[in-house]
Amino acid sequence: MDQTFMKEKKVFPLVLAMSLPMVISMLVNSLYNIVDSYFVAKISEASMTALSLVFPLQNLVNAVGVGFGIGINAVIAYFLGAQDTKSANKAVSQGIVLNAVHGVILSGGCIVGVPLFLRLFTSDPEIIRYGLEYSYIVFAFATVITVEVSFEKIFQAVGKMKVSMIGMLSGCIVNIILDPVLIFGLGFIPAMGIRGAALATGIGQMVTLVYYIVIFRKGNIPVGFKLEKGMMSGRLCRRLYGVGTPAALSIALPSLLITALNGILSEFSQIYVLILGIYYKLQTFIYLTANGIVQGIRPLIGYNYGAGRLDRVRSIHRVALGLGAMIMLVGTVLCFVCPGQLIGLFSSNAQTVVQGAEALKIISCGFIVSAVSVMAGGTFEGMGKGAPSLAISLIRYIVIIPIAYVLSRFLGASGVWHAFWVTELTAAVISWVLMRFQIDK
Repeated sequence: MDQTFMKEKKVFPLVLAMSLPMVISMLVNSLYNIVDSYFVAKISEASMTALSLVFPLQNLVNAVGVGFGIGINAVIAYFLGAQDTKSANKAVSQGIVLNAVHGVILSGGCIVGVPLFLRLFTSDPEIIRYGLEYSYIVFAFATVITVEVSFEKIFQAVGKMKVSMIGMLSGCIVNIILDPVLIFGLGFIPAMGIRGAALATGIGQMVTLVYYIVIFRKGNIPVGFKLEKGMMSGRLCRRLYGVGTPAALSIALPSLLITALNGILSEFSQIYVLILGIYYKLQTFIYLTANGIVQGIRPLIGYNYGAGRLDRVRSIHRVALGLGAMIMLVGTVLCFVCPGQLIGLFSSNAQTVVQGAEALKIISCGFIVSAVSVMAGGTFEGMGKGAPSLAISLIRYIVIIPIAYVLSRFLGASGVWHAFWVTELTAAVISWVLMRFQIDK
């Protein structure tokens, strides 16, 4: 299948064509996250707090699966751009097998470790019970997630964005439909509470995986999967992990961030822990949508970089940055116009709504400028340059922790919220400098 359109088609319509399906997918995905949490919040505020505490571990599973999937994506796109189909096929086979192994390890580790993890942040038996009920089911599907994401990134690497979109949409829609049915019961289906939310999530992921496998087996893509003796290549493995490990760390860092911020905020009140959890559910609407742009440009960046077209790499990055800034502007406006209504989706507690609305206004001050670091990170990943991408993520998700701690000593819980925009501004400046050295020189 001819992939030369990636280096011949005009940049702006090409970026739109590749990104729009992913943006739609991410919008629905973010809607699922919000709807899922909305129904869980209807059980009780304790169940929503439990979901907030489990989120870092869930994000860890997604980080490893998606991060390594980004490595698969970048390596395949590079080899296709260099007209090396044989190596691209090996990257497909080796990548899927390795990510399946990641899923098995994560499933067992999270199920064993979650009781201790929850008790680090709460002694409330009701919150712990909800957290365990949810975790034991949702982490049983960890291998499904890692393999599903591998196929998703393979389809994106070859330009099959609509296949990826349909797969993601199908899982999200199934999830949204099953959430109220399994949580509250319907007809002969018993009410399962928070366990129903976890099961709905797992079933949705399974639906997506089955769809990907069916489409992949039809073979209408320029790469294939083949299990054979000697398929594991040390050189290729280093290349996959060279991009995948920094990408996984970048995605996993929010887990460390949320865990650390929960520790800081819990000194003031459990209400702030809940607010942080609600924020991270709401921000998926903005950052997942922007991530749709990133997913659209990664294969374009990788293909053109492999083909030696650095001029197009620069143009693709600039277009993506403009589109990302527009998405972030929408998020900023929403957080200033209706913050109370957004927080009110997940809590009826008047104090939580008031404090949460103030938090949203402060945090959203950093949305627009964060487009610089988000798009820079995606561009570096597409180029196979994991180190600068990881450096950007370290600034956004590690440097913020001491800033939040120091500001909280002076401003209380509000200091944590102010740390977000301070960090995003810092990350944007450093990202701009890194981009100047890498592609603008």
